Amino acid sequence: MKTISSPRLAALVLAGAIFNLAAVRAADVTVVTSGAFTAAYKEIAPQYEQATHNKLVSEFGASMGTTHDAIPMRLARGEAIDVVIMAADALDDLIQQGKVKQGSRVDLGTSGIGMAVKAGAPKPDIGTVDSLKHALLATKSIAYSDSASGVYLSTVLFPKLGIDSEIRSKSRKIEGTPVGELVAKGEVEIGFQQISELLPVKGIDIVGPLPSGAQKITVFAAGIPASSKQPQAAKAFIQWLASPAAYPAIKKSGLEPAKPK
Repeated sequence: MKTISSPRLAALVLAGAIFNLAAVRAADVTVVTSGAFTAAYKEIAPQYEQATHNKLVSEFGASMGTTHDAIPMRLARGEAIDVVIMAADALDDLIQQGKVKQGSRVDLGTSGIGMAVKAGAPKPDIGTVDSLKHALLATKSIAYSDSASGVYLSTVLFPKLGIDSEIRSKSRKIEGTPVGELVAKGEVEIGFQQISELLPVKGIDIVGPLPSGAQKITVFAAGIPASSKQPQAAKAFIQWLASPAAYPAIKKSGLEPAKPK
C-alpha cells in the first residue's frame, strides 16, 4: 500500500481545514483570549483570516479574576462573544454555569509556569523544590498574576512549601498587567507567570520553569459562549486552532500543542 509522507499529510490536513472553513459563510468572529495563548493567537489569526475571509474581532482578558476585561466578567455582563480561549479549569466552570456551550471545549495547548528576573540580574537556582524555596525566602519582592498561575502559587504552592506567612508581605498579585513588565521596570525582583506570557516581555530574563514537584501544567482550551452570534463560524475557527496548521505558532509561543489522542 502506498504511504503518504509527513509533509504531504500535513498539507492535506491543512487543505481540508481550509476547505471546511471556506464552506462556512464569511463572518465576523469575536474572540477573547487569555494571556497564555495571546502570542500564538496573534500569529495564527492573520493566517485564518487570509484563508477564510472571515474577520476576527480580537479582545483580551484573564481566565479568572474580577478585572473588567476578565473573561468570566465579560460573560457575566452578557457580552456577545463567539470564542473564548482560557485555562481549561476556568472554562469548565463557565460550562457548568451555562455561560459556555456544553460540548464546545477543545484543548489547544499546555503551559508551565516560569520565573523571571530583570535582564542582567543574577538568576537564582530553582532547579529543585528546596532551591526554589530558598530563592523565595531570600528575595526582596515577588509578583504573580491574578489568573491561573498566580492562583496556584498563592493558594497551593506557597502553603505547600510552608513559607506562605513568611513571604506574604513581600508578595504582590498583579491584575491586568503582564507580571514581566513589573520585573523589567525593577518594581519586583522576581515574577512568576505562564512561560508563554513571559517570553514576549522585553527587559527580563527567564530563569526557567518551576522544578518538578512544584510545577503545575495548565491546559488552555477554547469554547463557544452561549452568547455567541456566530456559533458555526466559531466552531470552524476552533477547529483551525486545534489543527496541525496551528502547531508551529503554538510551540513558538512557549506552549505545547494539545494534540488529539
